[in-house]
Amino acid sequence: MLLITFMFCSIKYLYKQIVMEQQHYGNHVRKVPKAYYAGLLLLLLVMILAVIFSCNYTAAMGGWLLPISIASMSLAGLFMAAFTRTFALKVQDRAIRAEENLRHFMLTGKPLDAALSLPQIIALRFASDQELPALAERAVKEKLSNRQIKESIQHWKADHHRV
Repeated sequence: MLLITFMFCSIKYLYKQIVMEQQHYGNHVRKVPKAYYAGLLLLLLVMILAVIFSCNYTAAMGGWLLPISIASMSLAGLFMAAFTRTFALKVQDRAIRAEENLRHFMLTGKPLDAALSLPQIIALRFASDQELPALAERAVKEKLSNRQIKESIQHWKADHHRV
């Protein structure tokens, strides 16, 4: 029942973000805290229970193998959660770089300037087709941060696929 409630709340949140709200600088960051905190809290709970269990588990009851195994598995779960999220973000960053480079090439006949950093390119994805070439050039010349680029965008192009 808890899992169904969790899934419903997540779907409702995503629906609100994608369909109902017009995306702009003030609301473009999408975070799904339930997806991270619920899993991390469960793994942390298992880790704490493993420590408590190991403190009460004596050598006469079978040794330290079981508590150490439980603690190791929960620690491995924490690492896997962190690496999985990091790897997914790296893949999204590479896809955004390729998409924006192609979009800029289609609009201007030239690829994006190599001086643009990845955070700048990621920020440029929100610029409309009319704004992109000039804003990309300005970002290189003035060394704009990703925040400055996003604040400079007049006609916001929503990106509802990045989480």
